[in-house]
This record gives sequence, C-alpha cells and structure tokens, in this order.
Amino acid sequence: MGFILYKIMCDPYIFSDYVMKRGTMYKLLKTEGRAKRGEFQTVHGTIQTPVFMNVATVAAIKGAVSTEDLEGIKNQVVLCNTYHLHLRPGDDNVYRMGGLHKFMSCNKPILTDSGGFQVFSLAKTRRIKEEGVYFHSHIDGHKLFMGPEESMRIQSHLGSTIAMAFDECPSARADHEYVQMSVDRTTRWLERCKKEMDRLNSLPDTVNPHQMLFGINQGAIFDDIRIEHAKCIREMDLDGYAVGGLAVGETHEEMYHVLEQVVPYLPQDKPTYLMGVGTPANILEGVERGIDFFDCVYPSRNGRHGHVYTKKGKLNLLNARFELDSHPIEEGCQCPACKRYSRGYIRHLLKAGEMLGMRLCVLHNLYFYNNMMEEIRDALDNGNFAAYKKKTLDGFREYEELSTAPGSDIAKNWRKG
Repeated sequence: MGFILYKIMCDPYIFSDYVMKRGTMYKLLKTEGRAKRGEFQTVHGTIQTPVFMNVATVAAIKGAVSTEDLEGIKNQVVLCNTYHLHLRPGDDNVYRMGGLHKFMSCNKPILTDSGGFQVFSLAKTRRIKEEGVYFHSHIDGHKLFMGPEESMRIQSHLGSTIAMAFDECPSARADHEYVQMSVDRTTRWLERCKKEMDRLNSLPDTVNPHQMLFGINQGAIFDDIRIEHAKCIREMDLDGYAVGGLAVGETHEEMYHVLEQVVPYLPQDKPTYLMGVGTPANILEGVERGIDFFDCVYPSRNGRHGHVYTKKGKLNLLNARFELDSHPIEEGCQCPACKRYSRGYIRHLLKAGEMLGMRLCVLHNLYFYNNMMEEIRDALDNGNFAAYKKKTLDGFREYEELSTAPGSDIAKNWRKG
C-alpha cells in the first residue's frame, strides 16, 4: 500500500487520476460573507486560495526573476501567455521540449491565458469572424489566425495546468448591442473550446492529459449581459470561471459593482478568477466579493521602475530622500531584498542602471503580493478578514494622506525626487 501511494504522489498524472476519481478539484474550506477560503487540486500541485498568480508572459518574469527565485517568495502559480509563446519561441518548439513545465523548469501550476486579449489589444488590424480572428503579428506584421480550436491546440502544446477559453474582450466604450453580439459569439466559442479540449486531452501524445479549462464571463459594464452570460456558462461544468473584460477603462467602482452582480451567479464550488487585477486594494475588494484567483503585471512592472509596495503604501526608491536611507524597503519583510539590502543601496543600483536594482525591487514586490495573499488566507481561516482588510486599507490611506499633504516633508521630498 505504501508503494502504491508513493507512485501516486510521484507521478503527477497518476496523482491527477487518483484525485479526479475521488471528487471535485476545488474544496471550499471556509467563508466570510462572500469571501472564500479554498484549495484547488491540480496535476501540478494544490493551490491555496485566494491566490495571486505571478505573471511570466513569455515564460519568464520580467526583472531577471528565475523559477528558482519563486521558491523563496511564496509563489504558488505562474501565468504565461499563449499569444506571445505562440509567436516566440513557438508552441511547437515548447511541445518538443516537453511542455512549459520542463521548458522553463517550473514545478508549480501554470495557467496560460488564451491569447484573446492580446489579439484584440496588440494587433493593429484584425477581422473578427465566427471562425475566429484574423490579425497581424505585433512583432513583424505577418498574417495570423486564431480561433477557439487554435487557442486550445496551442495551449495543449504548452501543456499548462489550466487553459483559458478563447474569448473577445469588448471595449469598455462599446455599446450594448455590440457587447451582446460579442458575448453571444464568446459563448459559442467556449462550447468549441470545451469540445476541442476534451479531444486534445484524449490524445496519447498530449503533454498534459488532465489540462483544465476555465471559461470567461464577459459583458463590459452591462449587468443584464453579464448575469445572463454567467447563468449560461455555469451550466457547462467547467473547471473554473473567470470574470474578464475589467480593468480596461472602467472605474474601480464600476468594476466592484460588476463583481457584486456577477459572482453570485457563478458556481460556488468552482474557483473564480478576476483577470488582470490589480492593486493590493483591488485584490482585497475582490476577495471580499468572492474572487479566488488574481493576476497582474503591476508588481513586476512597478518594480522595474523602482516603485515598491509596503504596508504603508508605495514608495519610489528613485526619490532623493532615499539616497542615504539605511533601512530595508520594509522593516520585517523576509524577501531577498529586505533581508540584506538597504533602500539607499537599491536606489544607487537603479540610478546606475544596474539590473540588480530592478531585480531586487521586483522580488520584493512579488513577495509583498504573495505574502499579502497568505495573510488574507490566514485571516479567512481565523474569521477576521473584514478586520484585516480594514487595517490594511487604512495603512495605505494613512500614508497617501501624509505623503500628499501640502507642506509635508514627504510631499516635498517626492517633488524633489
């Protein structure tokens, strides 16, 4: 019996079969209001939720962060992008290398975005048809086509843990008629994605025969379209559900309103993913409204520009006031940067254009986000998430008020920096 259990745990695909036969992948452990504390079993490991996914668009986190680094910053899930990896190095090449996990030497769950958002946001010219989207590469301009089946095949080649359905993300400025037409097409595309994913997972030479599929709710800021779409896709019995098409021009209040309207119509016994969001405050508000998964480029993008997150707000280490600052970015932080280096030294590296400066800031920011998610999970476990959220947001606001007050030393120094 012991040998059998050893084999089950050592072979991820045998383990997946074992888990799938025993029941659902998502286990809801606790709730506080609409906030959920859960765990999600995958072929590449169990994800504790709520979780923030660290963005590695082209199979690498910008800022010279390696998969080995992720072990020390509490990372659980990596997000890679189908569109970019299809163009470079090519999903066929990744397939020949054994899939993304082997290609980038990652032993964590990986989610791949479908490429839909990039097709609509990066492509200068595109034609949307029922079969899919015709567009030109943003790199060299050559003609490309991607539809539901193509997106699923690319993601199957990549062998990610979780694949996202191919969808259209309508503009926040689109009118009701266009959004309804777009969402209806996205629903038809989702049906095709599911059918193709089932086929691909049954092939003998597939990289990951237990690749999961998440559907995406769309509808811009129209409550009626969003709710009807949620009701429709929840009947498809997918592995998880995302709320997409937010953080694309609407206000934070509009985004929170959409979540309040839509999330109750998505399955409680499946993970819910808010795509592309966001700031620490956005995440706290999202958790309160029932979100399990988050992703955003903010931690790495801001870090590369010397902006770092702390419990008292965001700091710009390029400001002159940090030139002789011997303190770590944040006292008590256990990230690789804070355990060893001072703000003054990191500022010097940034001013000198040294890659190490950006790397340390990115590592700190990713640790900050991942650690905040751990604190959120602990708060939900202990039944005090509401108090944790208030305390955390109050800390951010207090620093913002202090730093922007007329005549304050912080405000003066920020202007000097």
